[in-house]
Amino acid sequence: MYKFPKGLYVDVRIEEAFDTKISFKKLTLEEQKIRNNKGAFIRVFDGRRWYYSSTTDINGIQAQIDTLAEMATPNPDILEHPIVKAFEVNQETILQYEAKSVTNIPVEEKQKLLESYLALIRDPVIVHHSSFYVDNKTIKSIYTSKGTAVTFDKQTCGIRINLELSSGENKNQTSASTAGVFFEDLLNLENFFQTELEKSVVFTRDAVPVVPGEYPVLLSPEATGVFTHESFGHKSESDFMVGDETMKAEWTLGKRIGQDLLTIIDDGTILGNGYVPYDDEGTKGKKTYVITGGILSGRLHSIATAAQLEEPLTGNARAMNFEFEPIVRMTTTYIEKGTRPLKDIIREMENGIYVETIKHGSGMSTFTLAPARAYKIENGEITKPVKVSVVTGNVFSTLAEVDAVSEEFELMSFVGGGCGKMEQWPLPVGFGGPYTRVRKLKVQ
Repeated sequence: MYKFPKGLYVDVRIEEAFDTKISFKKLTLEEQKIRNNKGAFIRVFDGRRWYYSSTTDINGIQAQIDTLAEMATPNPDILEHPIVKAFEVNQETILQYEAKSVTNIPVEEKQKLLESYLALIRDPVIVHHSSFYVDNKTIKSIYTSKGTAVTFDKQTCGIRINLELSSGENKNQTSASTAGVFFEDLLNLENFFQTELEKSVVFTRDAVPVVPGEYPVLLSPEATGVFTHESFGHKSESDFMVGDETMKAEWTLGKRIGQDLLTIIDDGTILGNGYVPYDDEGTKGKKTYVITGGILSGRLHSIATAAQLEEPLTGNARAMNFEFEPIVRMTTTYIEKGTRPLKDIIREMENGIYVETIKHGSGMSTFTLAPARAYKIENGEITKPVKVSVVTGNVFSTLAEVDAVSEEFELMSFVGGGCGKMEQWPLPVGFGGPYTRVRKLKVQ
């Protein structure tokens, strides 16, 4: 397709994206936008440095390659360079959303669906709300001078309702959100949204401040997912370790950091927000065991980090879109399910905290989770709602405190947020897991 200059490594990533956004402020339509966008990101490598360019002129890609090549110094041994040698050569076309593409659904139908869920908001405790429907379908093609030629599509859609609630002196801000791969995944969710609305109203009305201290904490699949992503996932992104001997020593593979029941996986092959059949360098998506039975067993890589640390590729080089270079990012990250029923795990807890939903989280060596809904666990039962500002802990010591994971398990995707790293935010990711019990966390 393109004429690649000799003595240089070249790759071209072309993206064609379709996006819809429909937003309301209460019941007033604020925005209805449909956008089609197409562009390309081009890289040239001469063994010493990379040269980049992004463009919306698809017909001008060859000219961009030629311009970048003029800046580089041809290297007759470029194919022997460790980074270039590490690039996979894949040739495949995966187009699985043509029949059920969100592009086939009229915007009026998308708006009508959102409005049907807004009609469920009747309780006066909900004093204000805003909402949106979003979808995206992207077709990517990646071509390289080594011979890779892959084309694939990915698709997501979702609805989010942001709530402001007030009951007496109690104020609260929360949201109800869900996402899917097909538009039909968002149909018939009245029970889901009604339940979320009712739980938020009851929590706002009845929650009392938590007594600060250290507690055993039970995390829901949603909270487990955010905990795994924030407390551990970012530390597994290997670009943080390149050139940082302290981080590399902390992350020595084979090191025990948890009990046998703890296994953490990043998997780009799972459909949803984190689906990456090929990453943005043309590496095939993979299932990577980052912790296996409590032992550090892997880390997430781009081509450059895998070559520098002399480890296998994982397919985790991702970019926000064609305007950005690929960097090491998570896909769908989760704790593997256990074998114990949830009811048995709760029954063992005399005085603990159950975190059901999360507003946001952050972390590296120390992590912080801000619960949206949390509850006391007393004498083996989930009881009254409590206001918790943050749950915090040290990453490695907290992983060592995980002492139970349930057989119940859920993976999920949301809209209205995403993973942030450097200037690339918000990148869609998947997460989830079992119900996870941590013996001791700081709760405030």
